[in-house]
Amino acid sequence: MDLVGDQPVCARTAWAYMKSGGRISHALSVYSCQLRQPNQSYHHIPLTPDNVVVFPSRAVAIENALRLFSPGLAIVDEHLTRHLPKQWLTSLAIEESNHAKDTVTVIEAPRQSDLLIELIRKLKPQVVVTGMAQFEAITSAAFVNLLSVTKDVGSRLLLDISEHLELSSLPSSNGVLKYLAGKTLPSHAAILCGLVKNQVYSDLEVAFAISEDPTVYKALSQTIELLEGHTSVISQHYYGCLFHELLAFQIGDRHPQQEREPAEAISKEMIGFSSSAMSTLEGAELFVPGSKESGVIHMDLDRSFLPVPSAVNASIFESFVRQNITDSETDVRSSIQQLVKDSYGFAADSGSEIIYGNTCLALFNKLVLCCMQEQGTLLFPLGTNGHYVNAAKFVNATTLAIPTKADSGFKIEPSALADTLKKVSQPWVYVSGPTVNPTGFLYSDDDIAQLLSVCAKYGARVLIDTSSSGLEFQATGCSQWNLEKCLSNVKSSKPSFSVVLLGELSFELTTAGLDFGFLIMSDSFLVDTFYSFPSLSRPHSTLKYTFRKLLGLKNQKDQHFSDLIVEQKETLKNRAESCGWDAAGCHGGISMLAKPTAYIGKSLKVDGFEGKLDGHNIREALLRSTGLCISSSAWTGVPDYCRFSFALESSEFDRAMECIARFRELVLGGSPQVNGSN
Repeated sequence: MDLVGDQPVCARTAWAYMKSGGRISHALSVYSCQLRQPNQSYHHIPLTPDNVVVFPSRAVAIENALRLFSPGLAIVDEHLTRHLPKQWLTSLAIEESNHAKDTVTVIEAPRQSDLLIELIRKLKPQVVVTGMAQFEAITSAAFVNLLSVTKDVGSRLLLDISEHLELSSLPSSNGVLKYLAGKTLPSHAAILCGLVKNQVYSDLEVAFAISEDPTVYKALSQTIELLEGHTSVISQHYYGCLFHELLAFQIGDRHPQQEREPAEAISKEMIGFSSSAMSTLEGAELFVPGSKESGVIHMDLDRSFLPVPSAVNASIFESFVRQNITDSETDVRSSIQQLVKDSYGFAADSGSEIIYGNTCLALFNKLVLCCMQEQGTLLFPLGTNGHYVNAAKFVNATTLAIPTKADSGFKIEPSALADTLKKVSQPWVYVSGPTVNPTGFLYSDDDIAQLLSVCAKYGARVLIDTSSSGLEFQATGCSQWNLEKCLSNVKSSKPSFSVVLLGELSFELTTAGLDFGFLIMSDSFLVDTFYSFPSLSRPHSTLKYTFRKLLGLKNQKDQHFSDLIVEQKETLKNRAESCGWDAAGCHGGISMLAKPTAYIGKSLKVDGFEGKLDGHNIREALLRSTGLCISSSAWTGVPDYCRFSFALESSEFDRAMECIARFRELVLGGSPQVNGSN
């Protein structure tokens, strides 16, 4: 019965059903070789990319959705609370009068819909997250009841159908997807699908959420970008290949697409986004997608788009081809210990905890939550990665800026650090080094020793972020770090003083879009606090195998890659300076800062932009007029200084240089004075 039914009926029943206006699909079919859209082919749901948000895992999706709304009270399926922060599950602040701002309280609920509905009616939660029992998932009746009761009490609904979503050439009946085939999803509801039934790689998970409310879709997309970075490229590609295989031979459309009923209007007011999330998302500079007609040139991303060295490709291929890889072959602990010892003189002994994450950003955000748990203040120097600062603001962490100067490379000076630490209690100091992101300047061993000495005096926790290090190309006069020696020389009477090392292997090993973050801690109290936030997306075992092998080959640097980085850095510097920008020096990493000196105060009117240029709005002006996207001074935190990321594929980099020259002609007139081929 109907296009998405899988229950057979006898001929007489079918005949009577059709006579009454029903639709029957015949089981005998002729197969045609056509690539299909999975949900359109399987379940006849007209989804588009603007309805689907991809997450690293189901647990990450649920936690991020709850952080976006920060409900005073949420009811969550008892089977889905295991990876939620422990603080949410132990809070008893159900009454609004006792409820701290932007603090989430979670009540566990049974999965059976009649019991859940009774709880919803009594407690009137702002958000409901639930799965469905197997017997209720076959038809759409239970889903319709949940939609109705949540609409009546003003609750947002996130329904998890992961246990009932099968990647099969003959999927079983799914009541929720049947509903979506015939009706538009109401604005207060979203569907969560975690791909958790992988029998080949049980630890390889990707999840996606479906929302037909443009505002919710956009906010969820921006939340995952801000708090996680992006979902593992390997994981997405794996499931993309799997979908391709399953859909290579599908039944051709033998029936016209049925027209969907519009969603019912929601009369009751629903909870909106939390105040901290809303203010952060409104001001953050996030990914700008290109159109079909013209692609955006991205010089605003912390990623390398340069060709991947052959050793990387070979290691990735081998990790997926190999069968029965042993645990020892995927154990990267000893390799990372050796890496941080060789690169930074940091001793990660047997008492140190090493934690892995899909991205460095995901690990950083868990540390921000640890800081909040201690009621600490996070100190960022001016000229810090804007995503990190915005991520901390999104979760409503207390932050403070440490003043920096252009003539010292926007590095933290000991005197400025001491003056700032005097003003706060429970300080956490963020240091990006040895290579500073995004300025590209370098901290010497003496620099970091002085900063650690100041932090020890005030009992600050120090978060050293090495994720942008490993691509130093001008380290003359900058001594290599020896953190072990620095820490042994530091004497602190404050037990709160400790050092946390954050890193990422993608820059160290020039692996482009493949990310592998790691975190090293030795403070047992901090380790326990970190593990109280369990929804961390972790690297798949194949990536561990890949990076373990690449770490063994680390000394075999790809010289062509390094030469290309240096060449493009010099080209960008020359082109920017010839076009009216003052470029700051850059000795490592893949980005540099530049000030649009010649453009500040100039008027510009182009399609979609009109106004006097400054360090903030020049991002939009460049994007509207040329298609080049950079990070503005709002992202860097340094007045009037913008960020250019230059690790682009060669042809894309050349287009970017043309855009810089074209913008000069548009605003200042004339042609730039270009040296040589630059």
